[in-house]
Amino acid sequence: MARAAHERAFSPPQQPQSPDISDALSARLFATRGLSLELAAPLSAEDMAAQAMEDASPTKWHLAHVTWFFETFVLKPHLPGYRLFDEAFNFCFNSYYEAMGARQPRPARGLLTRPSAARVMDYRAHVDEALERLAERGFETGSDLARLIEIGINHEQQHQELLLSDILALFAVNPLRPAYREGRARTSLSAVGEPSETCGSAAAGWISYDGGLVKIGHAGNGYAWDNESPRHDALVRPFRLADRLVTNGEWLDFMGDGGYRTASVWLADGWAKVNAAGWRAPRYWEEHGNGWHMMTLDGLLPLETAAPVCHVSYYEADAFARWAGFRLPTEFEWELAGATLPVEGNTLGTRALRPVPAGARGEASPRQMFGDVWEWTQSAYLPYPGYRPPEGAIGEYNGKFMVSQQVLRGASCATPDGHSRATYRNFFYPHQRWQFAGVRLAAEVS
Repeated sequence: MARAAHERAFSPPQQPQSPDISDALSARLFATRGLSLELAAPLSAEDMAAQAMEDASPTKWHLAHVTWFFETFVLKPHLPGYRLFDEAFNFCFNSYYEAMGARQPRPARGLLTRPSAARVMDYRAHVDEALERLAERGFETGSDLARLIEIGINHEQQHQELLLSDILALFAVNPLRPAYREGRARTSLSAVGEPSETCGSAAAGWISYDGGLVKIGHAGNGYAWDNESPRHDALVRPFRLADRLVTNGEWLDFMGDGGYRTASVWLADGWAKVNAAGWRAPRYWEEHGNGWHMMTLDGLLPLETAAPVCHVSYYEADAFARWAGFRLPTEFEWELAGATLPVEGNTLGTRALRPVPAGARGEASPRQMFGDVWEWTQSAYLPYPGYRPPEGAIGEYNGKFMVSQQVLRGASCATPDGHSRATYRNFFYPHQRWQFAGVRLAAEVS
């Protein structure tokens, strides 16, 4: 892969670098590798091998795939004498890189009972030992190798979030409704670090923005994916944005008003999906004799009405917004609102592992912009003006998926700390709802 291709694909750091930048990058690399093992630690070998559905992957596969990424794109071309752990692993753990050859079909990843979870751990240890040898040589600032290490770190962070969402999908179809972790009280949570504001039931406030011709996209300082560039001008009309996320309690109102039975609030494809799949509530909601419950990584819990609604599709998010008399924000509106806010909130570092109610008004507003749930926007996932996918296998990472999907912004309760930013563009198909995705409302300025 040519150096120029990487420069187009992923923005290198532009700020002055300290002399120990190589050590810092190495520390982040091995901290990320260690976090993946920490997230997998509560799971049995049986848990790690199962696949809940075609959209999900087994934990064992996630752990092996991110290791394959480092072996394939970092170690093979940059560590002389590196010995492949197992040549068959290229077929088993390649995801969608056509340039890297044939692969196990995604819907059938759960059939990979071999290699065992123990052998996957041996694979990780083999690759980590080689990465340590490579790190001893140092990662020159701005080099092709340093950029590949940065890509690998961010790639593994994405799979850490997928690992958690896929385990939730798996445990939700288990009749025992097991908890991912033990020792956590199966009770509701208030906002991380502070009590919720009147249980989060107060009506959402609104913040107005003037809009105008605004700069959209990554400015070049720090890391970014290729789909966040080129930076360009976008015309944004004046708009309003809700100062918090839509809650479970508000979603119950939508359901009580016949939201899932009222065709007029749904897009045609969404209405077809509702009827074909029999949707009547967000994913992981269950109605029992004592009320609604929700499957979480802490097991089946009573629904917390003040917490943000989660695990809804774009179709559901759009229908709720229409029912409420508003709309979803565009991704440009969202970026304008989030650009000056601190990138902090209920992300993976809090270990809440589920959305929590909005905090008091003392926090940055709009609230909950980074954390709790990824926020659906009404923007289709398309290339920015002037975008060109990079050459080589790395170029398959984003560009070829720019069709038939919707952009989500922000971060979720399962997003690793430091992974997101205001320009980050997540994307999923409009029917998908196993991810930690929710809703923020927007409207025109009247």
